[in-house]
Amino acid sequence: MSLRSSLFFCLILSLVAGAETSAQVNGGQSAFGYLRLSNAPHVSASGGISVANPDNDIAFALQNPAMMRPGMHNELQLVYNNFFAGISIANLQYGYHAPKINTSFFFGVQYLNYGTFDETNTVGNVTGQFHAADYALTFGASRSYLSHWRYGADIKWAKSSLYQFKGAAALVDVGVNYYDTSSLWDFGLVAKNMGVMVQKYNTSGPAEPLPFDLQLGVSKKFKHLPLRLIATIHHLYEWDIRYANPTDLTGTNSLGATDTVKDKGSHFGDKLFRHFILGAELTLAKRITLTFSYNDLQRRELALQTQPGLAGFSFGAGIDLKKLHLHYARTYYYVSGAYNEFGLTLALNKLFGLGQTGEKIHWNAEYPDWE
Repeated sequence: MSLRSSLFFCLILSLVAGAETSAQVNGGQSAFGYLRLSNAPHVSASGGISVANPDNDIAFALQNPAMMRPGMHNELQLVYNNFFAGISIANLQYGYHAPKINTSFFFGVQYLNYGTFDETNTVGNVTGQFHAADYALTFGASRSYLSHWRYGADIKWAKSSLYQFKGAAALVDVGVNYYDTSSLWDFGLVAKNMGVMVQKYNTSGPAEPLPFDLQLGVSKKFKHLPLRLIATIHHLYEWDIRYANPTDLTGTNSLGATDTVKDKGSHFGDKLFRHFILGAELTLAKRITLTFSYNDLQRRELALQTQPGLAGFSFGAGIDLKKLHLHYARTYYYVSGAYNEFGLTLALNKLFGLGQTGEKIHWNAEYPDWE
């Protein structure tokens, strides 16, 4: 890494880290929490966040806009799955490279359908029905810088409709990525969900906070071993993201009464590892990818003390069929069940052409993934 590249990275890190250091975005403290959900099975199998994986998957562009690149030209990904409690989730992401301006663009749609509910009066009589849903539209671009760097940004329009409460927000993601095709090291940094509420849920109160996060990722693939190791750090701007559970601060005295117990521990290790997601990818026969990950925050917040099970662990598989990719992920949130996801990625420029029109808009063009 050259001195110029190092200075550029440090500058970006300083600017992004100082963007919203006062934000408070732990669970339940911000609106539009669905923006934190994984947008694809490959991301879910990586622990729910993936900002430094150089694999050719358009889903990663929605995780870190700097990951969008020419090799993802005309790549379309479709994801539709049933979440818990009858909630359905749909994601669409598409990439396009414009060679004349040497810029790679991407577009994404996220949609959550919570279903139709009965509306009742105070005595329980049904008076009608209402529908609840959330969605977000994302448009972004990235460009290369020097020999190993890419930088990118996207804008989002997020909308929420929950009975009589409606909200809207305009947000921005900014990211950088460094990938060395020789050493196979990849570093990514992204600031997510910086923006403003355009429409407040509570029109008479202050604007609700947004789910800002600052994330750093690193991955390393071995030249003579089909293995990539991945580490992601989230909530870089906030040290203590532990959940202060009131039940952990109570005890029973000698008379059988419940007393409040003061927690005097520093919990350094707990505070540290809650920021980490660790994963690995194994490639078999250049066509099959197996992904494994562990999300410490997810396990500590969702696992039962008496029966933790596999909470916090995720597994996935991908099959590369040249013209299309199939992805599957299984994520364990708690002991009673796991969330299964399926996704399909289509290489539109390899599946069909558009004749002379396609030639004019470079529809059939194929570009190197990493130069």
